Amino acid sequence: MFVEYTWLIPLVPMLCFVIVGFFGKKMPEGGGHVAIFGALFAFAVSVLVAYEFFTSAAYSAPGYVTAQIAWFSIGDFGINVGYYIDSLSCLMMLFASFISTLIFVYSIGYMHGEGVKKRRYYAEVSLFLTGMLGLAVSSNFLEMFVFWEVMGLCSYLLIGFWSFTHPSGDDAADNAASAAKKAFLVTRLGDVCLMGGLFILLYAFGSLDYLTVFDTAAMAAVDPNMVLLASLLIFGGVIGKSAQFPLLDWLPDAMAGPTTVSALIHAATMVKAGVYLVARCFPLFTQNPELMLFVGIIGGITAFFAATMALNNMNIKKVLAYSTLSQLGYMFLALGAGGYMMALGIQSGDTHLIAAGAVGYTAGCLHMANHAFFKALLFLGSGSVIHSAGTEDMREMGGLHKKMKITSVTMLIGSLSIAGFPLFSGFWSKELVLETAMHAGSYGVEGYLFTAMWVLAVVTAFMTAFYMFRMWFMTFKGKPGHGTEHCHGESPKSMTVPLIILSVFAAAVGCMILFGFDEYITTGINAAGQFQVGSGHGHGMTGWLEDIFMSAYTYLTVALVLIAIGIAYLMYSRKSVDPGKINRNGNSLIYRALSNRWWFPQLYNQIGWKLGYGVAKGVEFVDRQVIDGTVNALSSAVVGSGESLSKTQTGNVRDYAAVVMAGIVALFILTVVLFYLMGGA
Repeated sequence: MFVEYTWLIPLVPMLCFVIVGFFGKKMPEGGGHVAIFGALFAFAVSVLVAYEFFTSAAYSAPGYVTAQIAWFSIGDFGINVGYYIDSLSCLMMLFASFISTLIFVYSIGYMHGEGVKKRRYYAEVSLFLTGMLGLAVSSNFLEMFVFWEVMGLCSYLLIGFWSFTHPSGDDAADNAASAAKKAFLVTRLGDVCLMGGLFILLYAFGSLDYLTVFDTAAMAAVDPNMVLLASLLIFGGVIGKSAQFPLLDWLPDAMAGPTTVSALIHAATMVKAGVYLVARCFPLFTQNPELMLFVGIIGGITAFFAATMALNNMNIKKVLAYSTLSQLGYMFLALGAGGYMMALGIQSGDTHLIAAGAVGYTAGCLHMANHAFFKALLFLGSGSVIHSAGTEDMREMGGLHKKMKITSVTMLIGSLSIAGFPLFSGFWSKELVLETAMHAGSYGVEGYLFTAMWVLAVVTAFMTAFYMFRMWFMTFKGKPGHGTEHCHGESPKSMTVPLIILSVFAAAVGCMILFGFDEYITTGINAAGQFQVGSGHGHGMTGWLEDIFMSAYTYLTVALVLIAIGIAYLMYSRKSVDPGKINRNGNSLIYRALSNRWWFPQLYNQIGWKLGYGVAKGVEFVDRQVIDGTVNALSSAVVGSGESLSKTQTGNVRDYAAVVMAGIVALFILTVVLFYLMGGA
């Protein structure tokens, strides 16, 4: 009976958005408690819905529960609205609502001094959560796209939250406004691709319902080129929303918003939507191995590329932003490698390859869930530091462990997890990602490319451990900086309690895979030949875990992680190694390249000025000269002819009589001519 109330999961946060928006000024903390209630209610209903689904017969067959009503129709095409609950939906709505609840509680302390602006903040974050939850439970692509766009709008509003008045002055406000516009425009580029893909799906399948589009019989009846083109365009939308290469530069700039917003975007909402969409479209994407190869390559390149830019960044939030980009790349690498093997298995009928592909799907989804917890922990921890020290520059920190022990210990747990330290959550999913990429390299003509991606991913694991502990040592150890001297101590309980709760999940949630949790986040093909998420499609995860522990590659990765942590300790805690000598005090080419983000912002600016500005000028010319010119010409012709005719209105009877006589004569001549031409005698 609880599944029937799935529609309440996004609806209640939306009602909270309306209530806070209209009445927040009259409420304590600008309506923050209402926003917390909405998120907590959504989490409670999500738990009930998930519990009922996993204990019902529908979990085993057909593997989902759905209900729809007609929304509108266009000719022969009908669009429905409803909910679709399966294991993937449950995973998304559970961690999104739970982490958002903790972030909203944290916001009570973090945003306490924002005055009347708190009402706008809590209204917008409630709508943000509505977008993510609505996307997770949508039953068709159009409904999903609506909530997808809601998140895009909210990200623009929240990234630019300080675009009018910023505690650091006008320059920071300008940066916030520019970052918001950049995020909006870049993600819109991806959204246009996604919309194009949906148009093609609607044309090819005659419907956008998941049940229709993901039906294997329906896919077999559709032109494979149409499916491939639609899938590529959908993945284009994913690249924009999840900030993958080459559309990755907007996400670090999004740090101009409040830290709680950064936590929402990076952990609970927004960028995870792209990972969710690839996982949701797995039946569609696995029709073509080359497409999944492309997904994996984009993920591997992004993971490596983003990690390099975090190595020397001095802004604590931007280090975490680059780590998000890198970890998202891990997720896409796992999904791409798993999908590649599954696609080959479907084509050849090899059940072993299909099961191996399911492991990649599990690795990607598990890493998505793990990342949600440790990244929320790290961002909220950085917010606690910024709140107390008054700076985001790690060079002005140091020695904060003595003043902020709770924040220090919880961020240490988050750093260990994201670095893949053995037995922490990130270790399990990271090793599964690497194992999947290595395994995919053994199959297909292009499989060697996944071996190359595995090499990049291993190097990325080394860099991740280094820059995360570089951040931790610079912040909490070493000589106190200017910000530390002015630090007012540990943050209030409304901020530290969420940190403690998140640290428990960041340390332990990944270990659930040891107890069969993977069964709920895997995929496979059921007896009816249909794709099915979870429900008994176990793929021998125990055997894979044994392979991981027996593999020399695992110990290589662990050794690299430990070496990276040791190097960070020597450089930034013990100070026995001077990083300035390595990078020649910032004058080396590689250091300048990393500091300038490999000159990607400059490249984007050039593309914007040369290509974007040129296209804009062309559009302006068509708009002004062709469209406006045609309209203005017609109006001028009407006005001119009217003015000319008005001159004939002299008011003189003799002039009117002359005109009448001229008309009679002209009519007579016309009659005679026509009579003659028609054969009259």
